[in-house]
Amino acid sequence: MSEGGESTNSGDVLTPEQRSLCMSRIRSRDTKPEILIRRALFARGYRYRLHDRKRPGRPDIVFPGRRALILIHGCFWHAHGCHLSATPATRREFWENKLRENRARDSRALSALSLAGWRVLIVWECALRGKGRQDPVAVIDACERFLNHPEMREAVIEGWRSGVAGLRLESPS
Repeated sequence: MSEGGESTNSGDVLTPEQRSLCMSRIRSRDTKPEILIRRALFARGYRYRLHDRKRPGRPDIVFPGRRALILIHGCFWHAHGCHLSATPATRREFWENKLRENRARDSRALSALSLAGWRVLIVWECALRGKGRQDPVAVIDACERFLNHPEMREAVIEGWRSGVAGLRLESPS
């Protein structure tokens, strides 16, 4: 910290204390995209459990009777690769390791859920916000389509990227 009070950490305009406060306020549950999807599905008559600790990865929304669950991934924290997931310029090595570990944990959780017979839908944050966002009603319709078709084992909903968007019926990787 310099005498003027500004951060000496190149690239960061906040002091370490200010950065710590900002980071401490980032939520891991009850995020805006999660609440939007939960409320819409509830309004359509779906009932579910939240953040089930018994399941690998602690899924956001669980439908036990349908043996299905929805993971709502923040693009930054899960290193999606879209415009919302840029790696910070400061402490680059730390962030690259952190995000790589998050991806590895996600992969282990998906494998465990699949082996246990769960159907998994991943909804990426960019599907609901940012320059590639889709119509929220279309996202909810895609969630409902997934829930009503047991033959769909894994699916992904993401924002517009390279001209592709919507519900993909392929392995989320």
